[in-house]
Amino acid sequence: MKILLVDDHVIFREGVAGLLQSQPGIKVVGIASTVSQAIELAQTEKPGLILMDFILPDGSGLDAARVILAQQPGIKIVFLSVHEDDEHLFSALRCGAVGYLPKRISFQELIAFLRDVEKGEAALTRRMVTRVLKQFSNFEPHHSARLNKLTTREIDVLKALKSGMSNKRIAANLGITEKTVKAHIGNIFKKLGIDNRLEAVDLARKYDI
Repeated sequence: MKILLVDDHVIFREGVAGLLQSQPGIKVVGIASTVSQAIELAQTEKPGLILMDFILPDGSGLDAARVILAQQPGIKIVFLSVHEDDEHLFSALRCGAVGYLPKRISFQELIAFLRDVEKGEAALTRRMVTRVLKQFSNFEPHHSARLNKLTTREIDVLKALKSGMSNKRIAANLGITEKTVKAHIGNIFKKLGIDNRLEAVDLARKYDI
């Protein structure tokens, strides 16, 4: 298994690289600390798997993953991050990653997950699998009917959320105050029976809002 390690913390990446190199059948073909380095090394070294940090000095692991997968869709990307919230998890999976693991896992667990990925499986902890299943279970038929209850302005706000705009930018684009934007978002959540922006974005994409 040829692995490219992408992380901006020197001690962490060198430590993980050394441990990976000690494993039979694993070769670290490159170590990158930025998005640009990750893209360049992915092109030159042709790794089979990339262990990707989420936050990098010149962007995010998502930026690197999108470019790399567009150029080499056969590469498997597993995010290894300190962030364990739903927003980071689902953003990684939506961009094409085959796994998302917390940095707090043991090295033995990491190796086991990487071996699973090599076999074609996903690299997700049980807790994260539960969250993914819960997220999918929220896509019930009643959401389609509830979307029809949104006002034209609420649809505009939902579209803006889908594009990743902040409340401040939405307010500027629609010519309203941030307070009004928050009120519209609250109404959207209530009408759709959801709890956060991530769910709103997922619904907007699912129903092509």
